[in-house]
Amino acid sequence: MTALGDLVASRELLVNLTLREVRGKYKRTALGQGWSLLNPVATLAIFSLVFGVLLQTHVPAGDPSGLDVFALFLACGLLPWTFFSGALSAGMGALVLNAGLVKKVYFPREVLVTSTVLSFVVTFLTELGVLTVLLLVFGGRPLLYLPLVLVVVALLAGFALGLGLVLSIANVYFRDTSYLVALLLQFWFYLTPVVYPASLVDDAVVRRGGLHVLGVPAQTLYRLNPMERFIALFRALLYDGRLPGAGDWLGAVVATGVVLALGVVVFRRFSPRLAEEL
Repeated sequence: MTALGDLVASRELLVNLTLREVRGKYKRTALGQGWSLLNPVATLAIFSLVFGVLLQTHVPAGDPSGLDVFALFLACGLLPWTFFSGALSAGMGALVLNAGLVKKVYFPREVLVTSTVLSFVVTFLTELGVLTVLLLVFGGRPLLYLPLVLVVVALLAGFALGLGLVLSIANVYFRDTSYLVALLLQFWFYLTPVVYPASLVDDAVVRRGGLHVLGVPAQTLYRLNPMERFIALFRALLYDGRLPGAGDWLGAVVATGVVLALGVVVFRRFSPRLAEEL
């Protein structure tokens, strides 16, 4: 049976585990699910203060939306990144966290990673709903391309799931994986145009008269970053209010397809021994 077939066959378990993750994330806290909004708002406020006010990072106005609000520009990149990094980190630890369940009961193990990622999708959709309202208040037009935004959410969730499947296996065999990934995510964050526009990289390269790494233009290497493509899609659809370029769509679709396929292959290869290794 294929991985998708296993998930469909275990859909009731998948739904229950996803709901468990959503409800248990902020269990016994005063604000409950309110933390899912308060955390990104606090992060957004800090980055807006540092990069928008203190460092005065210049961002282009939305084209053709005309929006010129740094906090909204930042939110269109920060929320997808926060979703991706959170889903990846939690998915990576799903098998170890549920070791007792894996040892006692047989079920498709990928359900654990998938339900964890889906729980972050629920939170992400809530955050996007709030962002959509704010964009409308400031004169944006995010509703026009909202169906395409949901397509990008699905692609980004698939990308996070593919990496999560690979890393969850690695985390079972090598417990240093979680610490290494946390470190790499910090570098990846600043290599992705979340708090600055991608054009800033082009301008920096031009000022230096061109920059090559092993004979390859720096801009080309920079745009091999899949998250750069995802952020570009979200910003085009939400902040600019326009259709993204075909290159960004192609990059996101290819990255998701390759990583998800790799994740399924690796997970299926090593999952039979999970109970023993855990």
